[in-house]
Amino acid sequence: MKNVFIIALMHLSLVAFGKTWRVGPNLNYTSPSQVSSLVGNGDSVLIEAATYFKDVCIWTANDLFITGIGGYAILDAQQTGYGGKAIWVIAGNNTKISFIEFQHCEVVDRNGAGIRQEGSDLHLSHCRFLNNQNGILAGDHPDSDIVIEHCEFGYNGSGTGYTHNIYVNHVRSLRIQYCYMHHAYYGHELKSRAHQNIILYNRITNEDGDASYEIDLPNGGQSLVLGNIIQQSRFSDNNTMISYGREGLTNQAPHVLYFLHNTVVNNEDKGILLNVQSKTDTLVSYNNLIAGNLTILSGIPEVYTASNNIVVNNIGDCFFKDATNYDFHLTEQSPGLDAAKKLDRGFLGYELNAEKEYVHPVKWNFRYQDGKPDIGAHEKQQLTHVTNADKINLYPFHFDVNNKTFRITGPKESHFDKKWIRLFNVENKILGQFIYREGQGVQLPNLPSGYYFFVSHDSDARVVWPFIF
Repeated sequence: MKNVFIIALMHLSLVAFGKTWRVGPNLNYTSPSQVSSLVGNGDSVLIEAATYFKDVCIWTANDLFITGIGGYAILDAQQTGYGGKAIWVIAGNNTKISFIEFQHCEVVDRNGAGIRQEGSDLHLSHCRFLNNQNGILAGDHPDSDIVIEHCEFGYNGSGTGYTHNIYVNHVRSLRIQYCYMHHAYYGHELKSRAHQNIILYNRITNEDGDASYEIDLPNGGQSLVLGNIIQQSRFSDNNTMISYGREGLTNQAPHVLYFLHNTVVNNEDKGILLNVQSKTDTLVSYNNLIAGNLTILSGIPEVYTASNNIVVNNIGDCFFKDATNYDFHLTEQSPGLDAAKKLDRGFLGYELNAEKEYVHPVKWNFRYQDGKPDIGAHEKQQLTHVTNADKINLYPFHFDVNNKTFRITGPKESHFDKKWIRLFNVENKILGQFIYREGQGVQLPNLPSGYYFFVSHDSDARVVWPFIF
């Protein structure tokens, strides 16, 4: 198996590597904008963790990988924006961005964004969008796929109701997972006109804010909403929580919404959970834990299947761990323990059972599997010996920048000792697997610059270790 893994990675060494650009306060290039017009297709930009004030720019090259190094690189626009649009305008295709924080973009038309996506295919990982007029604003691009994971979106919006934490226009697909969306300012936490929407294991909580919808999918299409924590503030500007197709079912049919294994909490004195356009083809709702005074459905879909949902008017009767502080983990008294129904079918390439759960902030764990799943986004029984992604103690770690090779060796009490380990890229594709043994380093040949992570596999423990080079 090890030989197969090495051969697979040797194949990757044939990929042509672009140039690596380094940016930092004490380097030759002191700000990202100084290299944005210099980079070529396939280049990597490594930005040292620091705060860069009023530094806005456009990126036009394709296949760029841009990342903060040593922590988050903070772009504080201080009420400016490139071309009256955004802190970063992404005009190239197939861009990967990680560990960048976008703050305080304001432009005259009140539509300034942390990122304005104009090219196709964007992958965001471990980014933050705070206090902008839009968090991310993606334009129409029918061949574009957007992936957003491990990101935080908070306090974005201009107060007009037309700007949002996330606003994705007509693209082929949006996948958003392990993200924290909160406190949109009189806009939506998430608005997407994508033809396909895959919304997995996020925390979408307006908390004490004044946002409108938590999720708005205004043009229908095919959408999977699974394993999310969704909460509406008592100060919400609109008592609908999730809107589907209400601006017209103009996306390509069929118009299908699967709403599964979510924990929903409404702090308003009334509200609508699912406000769907009549003539929606199919609405499926299973295994959701719904708390608060809510009308579950407004609108008449052609096919409506609802089963194994628990609806509790009094939030206190759910016996959440700490509902006041938005911790909706279950306790022994919570309804729905061991009561979820397993589904034996899939949708958009995903099984319709919750395999993971959101861990705050912007992390995930594998969900405990004992054959008796709980209803909602959380499993009461948690995996043991799980190490969070940003706290893994796996040292020493050696990386040779020139040869683009790395070697791992573990501490004496490593969770990786004699474990199967898989290596994934940012598209969640397995690049290979091998057995790690304590004291034995693993030499792997060239990988393109980018974001990767190891996952160990064991019966009752999982370790996830992200890394960048």
